[in-house]
Amino acid sequence: MQQVEMICLEDLVPESHNYRKFAKIWSFSLVEKRLKKLEKNNPHKGYGLLRLFKCLLLQFMENCSDRELERFIQENNAARWFCGFNLRDNTPDHTVFCQLRKKIGTNTLSKVFADLRDQLKRQGLMSEVFTFVDATHLIAKANLWEERDKAIAEKYEKLNNENISQFSAASGFKHVCPTQGSGYMDKGYCINPAPKIAKAKGVHL
Repeated sequence: MQQVEMICLEDLVPESHNYRKFAKIWSFSLVEKRLKKLEKNNPHKGYGLLRLFKCLLLQFMENCSDRELERFIQENNAARWFCGFNLRDNTPDHTVFCQLRKKIGTNTLSKVFADLRDQLKRQGLMSEVFTFVDATHLIAKANLWEERDKAIAEKYEKLNNENISQFSAASGFKHVCPTQGSGYMDKGYCINPAPKIAKAKGVHL
C-alpha cells in the first residue's frame, strides 16, 4: 500500500536558519526599484529579476561559482525557499547567473550589496557582513568563479571521457548486461566480445 504525504517547503526550513533571519531583516524594496528598469529587457522573465538577484546574493554569501550555485539551489531546500522557488520549480542553470551579473553591472551590484549590509549594521547585528561591496572586489570574485567553473567543466569532460572509454567499449558490456531478457544496446556494444557475454547470460541482443 502506497502512502501519499504532502510536503511543504516552508516546513523544511528550520525557524533558526540564517536565511530566515536575513529574510526578516532585509528589505528588498530598494533592490526592486534598482532592478525594475532592467525587467523590460529581461531574457529570463520566467524567473523574475528579484528571484535571480537573490540567487546572486546567495552566491556571494556562500562563495559559490556559477556551476556550484546551480547545484546548490537545486539541492538545498533553504536556498530554494530564500530565492522564492518551490520544490517542483525549475531553477536557473549556471549560464543565467553570469548573464545576470553582466546585465545588472558591478557598480549597481556593489550599491545594492552595500545597502543590504548597511541594513544589518543599522540594527546592530553585524559590524561587517560583506567584504565585497566594491566593484573591483566583485570583478575579482567573478573571475575567480569563472576559473573554478572552468576546472569543474574540464573535470566533468575528463570523467565522461574516462567513463566512455571504460564502459562504451564492448569489453565493458559485462558491467551493464542484464541477466535475462532482451537488450537494446548502443552500437558500441554490438561488436565482440559483447555477443559472447550476452549469450553467456542468456540475453538476446
